Amino acid sequence: METANKDQLIKHLKGGEAFLPLSQFLDDISFGKLGIRTNDLPYSFYEIFYHIVFTQSDILDYCNNPDYAAPNWPNDYWPNARKPESRDAWEDLKSQYFEERVMLEELIRNRELSDAVTTSEDHSIFREVMLVIEHTAYHSGQLLILLRLLDEYDG
Repeated sequence: METANKDQLIKHLKGGEAFLPLSQFLDDISFGKLGIRTNDLPYSFYEIFYHIVFTQSDILDYCNNPDYAAPNWPNDYWPNARKPESRDAWEDLKSQYFEERVMLEELIRNRELSDAVTTSEDHSIFREVMLVIEHTAYHSGQLLILLRLLDEYDG
């Protein structure tokens, strides 16, 4: 039963179960539109994606690092700029997201879902993975809305 639960959790982590996977639309946006805050919204596509990546990375660190120190909320969770410094920085951010998602998959496969995270007996691996899934799903919807508002997606 545990293996089946882990497999299902990994499917949700990748997206496509309840929300469109980032891998299916992340490359739809033009580099030049990454920093646009359209329709009086307080964030750009880049800012939201940065937030998704930072949060996923933070939760992964929380699960594994015995010396974990929580970043400052909300300042550390959002970028200081509306757009990436360069195309290379954008590509690096996307790579980081997918590489760390694989690390989360490995965490799911290699630990018991009921195991406590390294730094807290109150929080389990399952809880933390669910936070990543829910958080990514929530903000993926925002990214899709932004793509449509920027005329970058017609799916």
